[in-house]
Amino acid sequence: MIRLSTLSLLLLMATGQMAHSQAVAVHSNAGPDADAYGAGQGYPQAPLGVMTTQATLVGTYSHYDEARPHTTIPASANPSMLTRAPAELQLNYQFDGNTQSLESYLQRNPTTGLLIMRDGQIAFEHYQYGRTAQDRFTSQSMAKGIVGIMLGIAIADGAVHSADDTVATYLPELAGTEPGKTPLRYLLTMTSGLRFHEVYDGKDDIMRLNRALNSKSYPGIAAIMQQFDARSAAPGQVFNYSGLDTELLALVISRATGMGLGDYVNKRLWTPMRAEAAASWITDAHGDAVAYCCFNATLRDYGRLGTLLAHDGMAGGTQVIPKTWMLEATTPQSPLLAPGVSGRKLGYGYQIWLLPGDRRAFALRGIHGQVLLVDPASKTVLVHTAVRPNATNNLGEGELLALWNALVAHNAGL
Repeated sequence: MIRLSTLSLLLLMATGQMAHSQAVAVHSNAGPDADAYGAGQGYPQAPLGVMTTQATLVGTYSHYDEARPHTTIPASANPSMLTRAPAELQLNYQFDGNTQSLESYLQRNPTTGLLIMRDGQIAFEHYQYGRTAQDRFTSQSMAKGIVGIMLGIAIADGAVHSADDTVATYLPELAGTEPGKTPLRYLLTMTSGLRFHEVYDGKDDIMRLNRALNSKSYPGIAAIMQQFDARSAAPGQVFNYSGLDTELLALVISRATGMGLGDYVNKRLWTPMRAEAAASWITDAHGDAVAYCCFNATLRDYGRLGTLLAHDGMAGGTQVIPKTWMLEATTPQSPLLAPGVSGRKLGYGYQIWLLPGDRRAFALRGIHGQVLLVDPASKTVLVHTAVRPNATNNLGEGELLALWNALVAHNAGL
């Protein structure tokens, strides 16, 4: 829900500039290379079970749950009110030796939605390729951050005793296996040491895991984990980004709480956060959430989530996420996880990426350009959904970080 202050509304009406100046939602059917993204066909979706192509990315990534089994996470009966800035944010930044703007960024990058907020106030909200504020955009691996948050909540609830428990404490059928022996803490930080190769080429371990979870002859989690019962390092020794680690965390949460992950998110995160729209989480053949990806929500509700994180888990006077957990989750827990180590520009917390620099700032990130950026000190939040042709290693990621740094400097008065 959106609300303007009465004074701002009267001033804008008096000047006759409300449509031009106010930070309203702006929609466009166009976008960079729109024809290549399926504009002429109405931005079609990829059929279920068929890999997405460039022509189906827009449609699929904004209607991901329409053809896939999922758990619906209802909107709050009492959604929080968002306000709008009386004038849309104007921001310039430097990139590759040139001065760029928010408008020029959108003209050159395949962004489906860009939302910028500061402490619950919308400063910029633009959609491209015919997408709207009502569309639910898929998160891809942004969902991993939600899993990390929910483990912290499950510990606070007493359902999970400790992050130092092993997986087999909650999934006894995995006792004696390498996944079962792994403490949850190392799953959180992607330092489990479990052998898992994730490069998004359609032949890697994340695809093997996806096929197993969605097999019509679902063999059970113990049989699935037999495929990954190998270790390349001791826990805590090597960072290896792995959807397997997230999947194990989600299974522990569900088993410990006795609830599906989507239902637990609804009860302990989405409803207390007071979301304005329903969200969804894609489920596998057993009905469990595909936890390493596939959470879907509107940009504004991703913005609410970012604002909650910016307040270290506090929303409307209620501590939704334990503050101590939020501080741990967004701080490197060992030198191995700090930004700039082993060639990684970003560091890693509890399923959350950590930004370089002196400020505590962090991100939830997914392939093809999905990003939620948070700066707690200035309460700045940026939500970016996109359809970059390559899953990773996109040139646009560096430009988005340059835009973000300029935005934080602008809001923090640096």
